[in-house]
Amino acid sequence: MEQFEQLMKTKVAEIDSILETYLPAEEGLQKTVLEAMNYSVRVGGKRLRPLFMKEVFALYGGESKVIEPFMAAIEMIHTYSLVHDDLPAMDNDEYRRGKKTTHAVYGEAMGILAGDGLLNYAFETAFKAFAYCGGDFQKVVRALNVLAGKAGVYGMIGGQTADIEREDRPELGQEQLEFIHEHKTAALIEASLMVGAILAGASEEESRMLEECGHKIGIAFQIQDDILDVIGTQEELGKPIGSDEKNGKKTYVTLNGLEQSKADVEKLSNQALCYLQAKGEKSEFLQELVRMLINRRK
Repeated sequence: MEQFEQLMKTKVAEIDSILETYLPAEEGLQKTVLEAMNYSVRVGGKRLRPLFMKEVFALYGGESKVIEPFMAAIEMIHTYSLVHDDLPAMDNDEYRRGKKTTHAVYGEAMGILAGDGLLNYAFETAFKAFAYCGGDFQKVVRALNVLAGKAGVYGMIGGQTADIEREDRPELGQEQLEFIHEHKTAALIEASLMVGAILAGASEEESRMLEECGHKIGIAFQIQDDILDVIGTQEELGKPIGSDEKNGKKTYVTLNGLEQSKADVEKLSNQALCYLQAKGEKSEFLQELVRMLINRRK
């Protein structure tokens, strides 16, 4: 476990270094929004999505730098979603990862613009992958289609929409909650695995299997997030606990109970592990990463 944690720190540091090379320079009359964008990314985090992407890319034999713009892009998209999620009109949170949220530092208007900026800049960044694809433009086009679809109205934004609307509809139950988890959380994890595979040259069938694997990981991850909102501490999570209850939200825990929720996290994670274990020793780090998500406290 200690060896995995050290390896994890090394890999996250490498991702942070890659992210820094793609962040915009803080200059010009738009300097404030650029500062807010960079602040949001530099707050940190697990870097889970670019980590999954890079590991799957390596698992399928990818070696070029073509993956790096996409790693930066998916973290920018994830970060923008958090910036907007924290806004007063949404969850109205002042802390994220133990630091002030973007709108709390720069104001609500600049928080909105920083999120908008990160989403647009993510695709500017992803397009830079064409320079590293060795003329295989189709791979990059396929990866861009996956990234855009999973981030859009039929993916993450669709899930966020359903999440907002359920606050005024207390009758919404398990089916609607699963839709939210599938789209708001799982979609970007699915994209991470799929993009890594596509850019490494994996088959369409393998890409679809990884989509299903990412789906199970994403649902398990979100259920664990709901669990931690009940049993975690602000020091562990770096944000206020009980925010779901405060906002009147039904969660997986309130609908299914704590013990069933824990059992479902383990079940879904084990299903995802079955696919990864079939890839042999090369997937050991990915397997440990999924196991870490089951037992995380933050």
